[in-house]
Amino acid sequence: MSAVTPDPIRFLPLSEATFYVMLALSQQPLHGYAIMQQTEALSAGSVTLGPGTLYGIFGTLEKQALIVKVAEEERRKIYALTELGKAVLAEQVRRLEIMVNSAARLKEAG
Repeated sequence: MSAVTPDPIRFLPLSEATFYVMLALSQQPLHGYAIMQQTEALSAGSVTLGPGTLYGIFGTLEKQALIVKVAEEERRKIYALTELGKAVLAEQVRRLEIMVNSAARLKEAG
């Protein structure tokens, strides 16, 4: 019996904070503090994560099998996106591109 891969759409939409956590992990596995720094940099300072928020997101994403802990170094847990996580992130990006393009078209028409 083979496992059925969940449809990435069922995990959407992502919250802004979750999106940035997954985006930070899209390039390489990272530990929590590095993800907090990346999130702030990627969002141009518009999203800052506290440890409680970050670890809540980690718990949810691990339960959904979108991230996985790949290592632990000096009490730092290092996480990576799973293949399902990458598919969910790609679908969220596709949806955001549609939103931005729609807004741009309306702005040009208005």
